[in-house]
Amino acid sequence: MSGWYPWGYHPDMRGFHQPVRRILLAGALATSTVLAACGGDEPSSTAGTAAATARGEVAVNPVEAVVIDVRTPAEFASGHLEGAVNIDVQAPDFADQVSRLDPAGRYLVYCRSGNRSAVAVAMMADLGFGDLTDLGGVAEAAQATGLAVV
Repeated sequence: MSGWYPWGYHPDMRGFHQPVRRILLAGALATSTVLAACGGDEPSSTAGTAAATARGEVAVNPVEAVVIDVRTPAEFASGHLEGAVNIDVQAPDFADQVSRLDPAGRYLVYCRSGNRSAVAVAMMADLGFGDLTDLGGVAEAAQATGLAVV
């Protein structure tokens, strides 16, 4: 047995690589299943504030919640959900602005496409906020909450 061969395979051990391949395949399938369960296009809820409807959409009741638009002020001015407050997640004082809010409150967060809202929700969770819902992009947020874009 001379020379270097990939782990689990050597020409003198012809059948050895089959069990290794099965183990690696099982691990890959398990990983993809977990990732599929964690991902998706639907808005996520960290505190159970979203309820699934019969069509698989997410319906969120904005009553008694603060709706936060984490886009830039210019994006906010171009159209936002009715009643939303603008706290730019890319602003250097985002954490300071958010820390003025009640951590026990209920917050619905959205942006343009869902990337910045996910960052904002993670930052807010790190600051001790518990009832957070990432609504994703503005279109998804409007559909989920029923709020008009003004």
